[in-house]
Amino acid sequence: MNVKQIYTGCLAHGAYYIESNGEAAIIDPLREVQPYIDEAEANGAKIKYIFETHFHADFVSGHIDLAKKTGATIVYGPTGMELGFDALIGKDNQMFQLGNVTIQLLHTPGHTMESSCFLLHDENGKPHSIYTGDTLFIGDVGRPDLAQKVIKELTQDMLAEHLFDSLRNKIMPLADDIIVYPGHGAGSACGKKMSTETSDTLGNQKATNYALRPDMTKEEFKAELLDGLTPPPSYFPKNVLMNIQGYDSITDVLERGTKALSPDAFEAAANETDAVILDTRDAQEFAKGFVPNSINIGIDGNFAPWVGTMIPDIKQQILLITEPGREEEVVTRLARVGYDYAIGYLDGGMASWMDSGREYDNIQSVNAEELAKVLKDAPETNVLDVRRKSEFDSEHVIGAANAPLDYINDSMKSVYPENTYYVHCAGGYRSMIFISILKARGYHNLIDVKGGFKAVKESELFNVSEYVCPSTLL
Repeated sequence: MNVKQIYTGCLAHGAYYIESNGEAAIIDPLREVQPYIDEAEANGAKIKYIFETHFHADFVSGHIDLAKKTGATIVYGPTGMELGFDALIGKDNQMFQLGNVTIQLLHTPGHTMESSCFLLHDENGKPHSIYTGDTLFIGDVGRPDLAQKVIKELTQDMLAEHLFDSLRNKIMPLADDIIVYPGHGAGSACGKKMSTETSDTLGNQKATNYALRPDMTKEEFKAELLDGLTPPPSYFPKNVLMNIQGYDSITDVLERGTKALSPDAFEAAANETDAVILDTRDAQEFAKGFVPNSINIGIDGNFAPWVGTMIPDIKQQILLITEPGREEEVVTRLARVGYDYAIGYLDGGMASWMDSGREYDNIQSVNAEELAKVLKDAPETNVLDVRRKSEFDSEHVIGAANAPLDYINDSMKSVYPENTYYVHCAGGYRSMIFISILKARGYHNLIDVKGGFKAVKESELFNVSEYVCPSTLL
C-alpha cells in the first residue's frame, strides 16, 4: 500500500494518491491532472477511482479531465444534484476495492450536504487513515455557510447541526490511531483557524480540536462554529457550479492563455477588449514600472485565492504580464480557481514594453524607518492597514485605519483621492494589490510600506496595540 499526500501551498490544498497492487485512487485532484497520471505510470499502476469529498468551492477539481484521460470512475457521496458528467453516486458505508485494500465511503453532511469522508482499510482490513475533505481539518472543522450560496433553502444553522451529528456519529467513534488527512490547511478560507500541520492522528484531534469536545452540546458547537465567520469569496459558488456542471479541458485553457503578444498586439488587445491587465510579478518589481491600469497580484503568494477575491467574474478576459518563462504556470494557477479566459501574455515581459518606448507607471514605496520619520514630523498622516479585520483587531499600529483588501469595494469608500495614504499589509503582498487596484480607479496618492506590519513592528519605532489572540483567521 502506498499513500501520498500531494500538498499545494498556494491553495492550502491536499490531494491524495493511494495505490495497492497495481490500482490507484486519487482524492480531490487539482485542475492540472498530468502529475497524477505520471505518478501512477511511474509506479506501474492504473487509476481506478477519483474520489471527491464534496463539490469544492475554493478550487476547480480535475475530476472530469482525469476521468477522460484514464477511464477512472468519479465517485461522490449521496447527492441529488444533476451532474454534467458521468459519476458513481455512492451510498453511506459503501466499500470500494482497490488492489488489496478497501476504501469506505462515510457520508458526513455538514460542510455541504454531499460531503463524505473516505476511510482506508489496509490489506488486513484495519482502518489506516481517513480522508476528511472539508469535514474535519487539523484543529478545525469545515465552515457550514458555503452550500447555502448554491442551495438557498439550506441555512448555516441547518448545516452546522448536520456537521455536529456527522462528527459524533461517523468520525469520533473511530480508533485513535487512524491518521487524519484533511482537504486543507492553514490559509484556506474553508475554515476559521486551521493548523499549519497537514495531518494528525484522530486521537490527538479528539484531544485538541475544539469541535470534537465530547461534552459539547449541539448549541455550544453551533455557537463556536459560527462565531467569527465572514462572507466567503465571491468566486466560491461559481467554482461549485463548475465542479457540478463541467468545464473546458485544461489543454484548451492553456492553449488560449499562452499566446505570446508583442507590445503592439498587447496594447491593441487591451484597447479592443474589456480584458483586465494582470501583472503577476513581485510587488516591488511591479512598483518600479508597470503598464498603466494594470493590477498586481504576485504569483509567488496566495495567487489564485486573491485573483478569485479581486476579480468578481470568472469569465473575465485577462491579459497577463509575467516573469518570462512563467506564463504557463500563471495560466494553470488561474484555471485552478476557474479563471479560464486568459487571452494572452506580453511577450518578453515588462522589459519589452519599456523597450518599445511606451508609457509606464510606478508606485512609491517607503520602508518602516521612512514612515516613522513621516509620522514624527506629521502625526496626522493617514496610515491604512489592509489586512483582514481579525488581523487588525489582533495587533495594529495605533492610529491606523483598517481597510481590508478582502472587501476593497467597501474599504475604498473611506479613502479620499485627494488625500495621501501610507498603505501596509502583513508583509507587502496585499498592500500592492490594494494600491494597484485603486490606482487603476484614479487614486494616485497611495504609498506602499515595504515589508508591511512585520517590518513596522520589528523596527520598534511605532506604537503598536497590545496583542490579542484571534479567534478566527478569516
